[in-house]
Amino acid sequence: MVMVSVDGTSGRLPRRALGEVADRLLGSVPPTGLLLGGIVSVQLGAALAKGLFPVIGAAGTAGVRLVFAAVVLLAFWRPRLRMSGRAWLVVLGYGTVLGLMNLSIYEALQRLPLGIAVTIEFLGPLAIALAGSRRWLDALWALLAAAGVAMLADIGGDASLLGILFALAAAVCWAGYILLGAKLGEATAGGSGLAVAMAIGAVVIAPFGVAEAGSALLNPTILVIGAGVALLSSVIPYSLELEALRKIPPRLFGVLMSVEPAVAALAGVLVLGENLRPVQWLAIMCVVTASAGATYLARNK
Repeated sequence: MVMVSVDGTSGRLPRRALGEVADRLLGSVPPTGLLLGGIVSVQLGAALAKGLFPVIGAAGTAGVRLVFAAVVLLAFWRPRLRMSGRAWLVVLGYGTVLGLMNLSIYEALQRLPLGIAVTIEFLGPLAIALAGSRRWLDALWALLAAAGVAMLADIGGDASLLGILFALAAAVCWAGYILLGAKLGEATAGGSGLAVAMAIGAVVIAPFGVAEAGSALLNPTILVIGAGVALLSSVIPYSLELEALRKIPPRLFGVLMSVEPAVAALAGVLVLGENLRPVQWLAIMCVVTASAGATYLARNK
């Protein structure tokens, strides 16, 4: 069957039209739904990525993920490179932070269980939530989430110190990602800015990945798995989160993302077979309760 394009010629629907359809679809989803979809996707991608660490290392996995994600986003959005100087600064900053965040969290995941690494990384958005609080209840929910993070991370246990340091670095990058993501949504349209930023992140991290993985990056099986990691961990969640940031302020985004440690811990249990103690399940309940309370109050301001 021949499809007639929007400009009246026969052939496939133009990619620009596909981008417009994607914009409308994303725009029709409430921000909470966008965030939940992104969180589930990125944690499934993280669980899949851990399987690549023994073969190409954390840096190699981060590099493969970013390169594939950049290729997909650039091909889909076909961004125009004519942007203002301010827009370029935002895109460059966002891309650099994006690349470093991916590298840091994968280095942490190589040394820590998924749930522990992500809960420490969550300190980044938690700091955003606390810094932007204007009501005592906002601070209360954030503090409850912090208590859950502390119990779930169990820093006083046998966790790797280097892994914790990498997770803290990822937390700093995540905070920058939230703040710059809001500016990216204002400075660019659709997913064009995200596509260019992803390419910048890939360029920043690629040398580390090549140095660690070497010729293993040419293995077709590794490339196929890496493409799946890119879709689950970058293309899908970052697109959803960027659209959510266009609809809600960074402070609320940070509080809503408090469910991330719980989803990460569950992904670790269900997908990777990582065990959690009762106190860590209690921590999950603290984080989920904090997120639910913050979401409910945000709707009733």
